[in-house]
Amino acid sequence: MHDLLGPLILFSLAMSFTLGPNVVMVTASAANFGFRPVLPHIAGITVGFAAMILASGLGLAGLFQAEPRLHTALKYIGGAYLLYLAWRIANAGAASGIARPRPISFVEAILFQLVNPKGWVSAIGAVAAFSTVGGNVLAETLLITLVLGSACTASVTVWAAFGTAIGRFLGRLRVRRAFNWSMAALLVLSLVPVFRT
Repeated sequence: MHDLLGPLILFSLAMSFTLGPNVVMVTASAANFGFRPVLPHIAGITVGFAAMILASGLGLAGLFQAEPRLHTALKYIGGAYLLYLAWRIANAGAASGIARPRPISFVEAILFQLVNPKGWVSAIGAVAAFSTVGGNVLAETLLITLVLGSACTASVTVWAAFGTAIGRFLGRLRVRRAFNWSMAALLVLSLVPVFRT
């Protein structure tokens, strides 16, 4: 397993820092609400993703292989939830008579990981590629979780900081709406690879 640590770190950085639903959502949220209000979102992503990796390493991946319809159902539920979140992003900060939108909460972020297609690909892919036959399943799963979880935390924190910086330029409502609609479109586009398979 120690021979695989370097490649595991590179894999985790590549998967965590590239565009995906979590990155888009946390960037848009920080741009609209600031860095501090999205800390629960960041924490929820990290906790939910770590739980997903643990579940994958401890047997859930086998369940998906045995019952592919479960994976398909999660894919469609996740897609529907992503469309709902895209709508929330598109309408964040819009002037209206309804209650002011709020950032995604800690619990919502954790629950989103259950239906996050890129998260499942990362978790199952890492467990399959970086665990060893006959190795200590628990120890290897914990190490994979620690590495991917750390990269995930670093990524969403950096993207939230980037979103906060962008937010300073979104003072005019028209500019903010254009940004929000662009981020919502990116979130919807992140679904395309998932439904091609």
